Amino acid sequence: MVRRSAVDRSPQPTEYADYAAGTGDLAPGGGKKSRTTPGWRGAGGRWMVWAFRIVVWAVLLLIGYRGVTAIMTGETSNSPAPAPAASPSNGFPSALAGAYALQFGQVYLNADPATASQRASQLATFLPAGTDPQLGWNGSGSLQLQSEQVANIAVSDAHHALVTLLARVNGQLMELGVPIYYSGGALAVTGEPAWLPAPAKASVPTPSAPTSDAATQSELMSQLPAFFQAYASGDQVTIDRFLAPGAHVTGLDGALTFGSLTSVTVPTGGDTRHTVATVLWHVPGQASPAPTASNASSPAGLEMSYALTIVKRSGTWYISAIGPSLQPAGSS
Repeated sequence: MVRRSAVDRSPQPTEYADYAAGTGDLAPGGGKKSRTTPGWRGAGGRWMVWAFRIVVWAVLLLIGYRGVTAIMTGETSNSPAPAPAASPSNGFPSALAGAYALQFGQVYLNADPATASQRASQLATFLPAGTDPQLGWNGSGSLQLQSEQVANIAVSDAHHALVTLLARVNGQLMELGVPIYYSGGALAVTGEPAWLPAPAKASVPTPSAPTSDAATQSELMSQLPAFFQAYASGDQVTIDRFLAPGAHVTGLDGALTFGSLTSVTVPTGGDTRHTVATVLWHVPGQASPAPTASNASSPAGLEMSYALTIVKRSGTWYISAIGPSLQPAGSS
């Protein structure tokens, strides 16, 4: 028998690859594997191993990330997040207390000897039991409330607040401090209110006169009357002819009629200007009750100032915005 060299490592014929170890039989069924029998799926197994490793590493990385985050933020599984610090107004219904004080003011600031018993009955719905039914009023003289609104609400804690009303009583402006108590959804006025002075009138500084652009002012004095006439009537087609691209202005829909353009203040410089136009409006159906030589049968008039932002396009001024003016009265 001729023996193959042990150093011969050249590729073997197919029949040697199919040779079953431990047999020397190459005959069919004698150790030779069937070609229809599935072979070892080594590659598929390796992919399953790698997929499992990836999952394990992902879980470990996630656990590590959560641990580091917990250390850095001071978070622990046994310690709940701290609740936000309570503010003095927590739990106090400020809006409801303001409305409640307004209703109280309607009763308290109206007093007349002829209706004293009715006033006492209405006040009882706001006051604790045993309180003076007239809440300090001696039954003489009268109070008449013209208007009121909430000026301020100062909350002390979850049960107490002081609501300040700004009101006009007997023709005079004043403030009324109303102590309010709240508990379990119920409200009450805890005691006598305080009559306070009205806000002081501020001293408004006189602004320096702006440098006016006389040429633009003259141009606008002839252009703006038609705009304000359309603005008063709500003629949207005409209004749009005066507007810059992208601007939108809605008219007054006949609430007023145009009287005249009193003045226009135009600062100098640039193709965008912030101007002030003063207009005399007429109130429809409100003729003067006492005609004189100067205003015979003329309707009621109101002079108002408007802030206009104007932009120049192709040599023509257009309006891009209109609104109230901050300019002090009579300074145009």
